[in-house]
Amino acid sequence: MSIATSPVRPAPGRPKDPAKRAAVLDAAMALFSEQGFDGVSMDQIAQTAGVSKLTVYSHFGDKEGLLSAVVQAYCEQEMPMELFEPSPEMPLRPRLLAIAQAFYAMISCPQAIAGHRMLCAPQAMTPQLAQLFWEAGPERIQGGLSGLLKRRVAAGELSVDDTDMAASHFFALLKGEPHARLMVGFPADMDDAATQRHLTGVVGMFLRAYRPSDS
Repeated sequence: MSIATSPVRPAPGRPKDPAKRAAVLDAAMALFSEQGFDGVSMDQIAQTAGVSKLTVYSHFGDKEGLLSAVVQAYCEQEMPMELFEPSPEMPLRPRLLAIAQAFYAMISCPQAIAGHRMLCAPQAMTPQLAQLFWEAGPERIQGGLSGLLKRRVAAGELSVDDTDMAASHFFALLKGEPHARLMVGFPADMDDAATQRHLTGVVGMFLRAYRPSDS
């Protein structure tokens, strides 16, 4: 899976090459998923991407910065922030279902499962790496949904006291048993129709839980 990158902020000195940046991100994602964070060197990443090691360091600083960029780029590609834009003309149920579908597709593909397993290995994660991962991925996505929920609360469509917690609950419900089974290598017996029932059920449960009392 190729990672599409957002425009890079110009830095002083020689301009960065977006194509080389994208190649490094693709190489790093594949290698991290296959061999783990500690099992991959910056030399390997540079060789796989077809660039110099100096290019890798100039774009990302160090391996921790590269991991953070990989997580952020993947999340931005699979769950762009447009999913969380106000769009008050779109009813809430289909909006949440679109978010649910994008999120489940993002976390359930083979590369995402391999990457998640790598990050969950105690020997692979330091507190600093855990923080980098959380800020680059889950925190950004949960923040996007929390903001959307706040706007819908203000519009009277929902009754939510803590939108951050509600957003966290929504994504935890979407993972549910199917993602847990994928993580341990025992895939859920779910075709497209079953996956859609799971996602639709979560959205329905969420809306019932936070339905305004006067509706």
